[in-house]
Amino acid sequence: MNAATTEPSPRQRQLLELIEQYLGRHGRPPTRADLASAMGLRNRQGIDQHLRALALKGLIALEPGVARNIRLLQPSFALTRRLALYGRVAAGVPTLAQGNVEDELLLDPALFRPRADFLLRVHGQSMLEADIHDRDILAVHRTAQVSNGQIVVARLGDEATVKYYRRKGHLLRLEPANAAFQPIEVDLRHQHCVIEGLVVGLVRSGMPQARKS
Repeated sequence: MNAATTEPSPRQRQLLELIEQYLGRHGRPPTRADLASAMGLRNRQGIDQHLRALALKGLIALEPGVARNIRLLQPSFALTRRLALYGRVAAGVPTLAQGNVEDELLLDPALFRPRADFLLRVHGQSMLEADIHDRDILAVHRTAQVSNGQIVVARLGDEATVKYYRRKGHLLRLEPANAAFQPIEVDLRHQHCVIEGLVVGLVRSGMPQARKS
C-alpha cells in the first residue's frame, strides 16, 4: 500500500483526532456512540465505515471481543496546538486578559468552522435553552464581524458575556436563552461594547462538538 492510499481523508483525520483527544483525557478509547455524537452523526454506521477504512490503512487496530476496541497505531495526528481556556477572573481585570488563562487544552482548532482561537468557560444558566450549561467550555472564533441571531462573546467593561447578538442601527440587544434572565440593551452612541468572538462549538465530557449555524 503506497503513501497516497494510507493518507486519511479529511473526515478520517477528524476521527483520528477525536480518538486521540479522548484517549488523552480519559485513558481509554471512545465508544462508537461517543464518536458519532462528537461528529454530529445520528447513528454508528458512518463511524464503523471510517474505522474499517482506517484499520485497512494501518492507522488503527480494532481489537475483537472488546467494547472499546480502538487502538491507535500512529498517534499524534491531532495535538498540534494548545487553546487557551479563560475562566472566572477577579473584579477589575478584563475577562480575556492573558493573565486570566485558567488552563490550556490540547485541541485542534480546525475541528470547528470557522476555526477556534480560544476557549471560554461558562458561568451561569443564561444560555440554558441553547444547550449551553454552567461550566461548559465554549470554542470561540475571534472576530468582530458577526450577524444577528448568532451566539457571541461580548465584553462590557471588564466582564465577558455569552448571548445572542441582535443589532439594529445604534441599538444592540444581547439576548439570553433563558426566560429567567433579562436581555442586555446597549445604546452604542453612549456605551461601549466589544464583540470578542463568535461561539463555534463547545467541549463537554471531553468531546468537542461544533455548533450548527
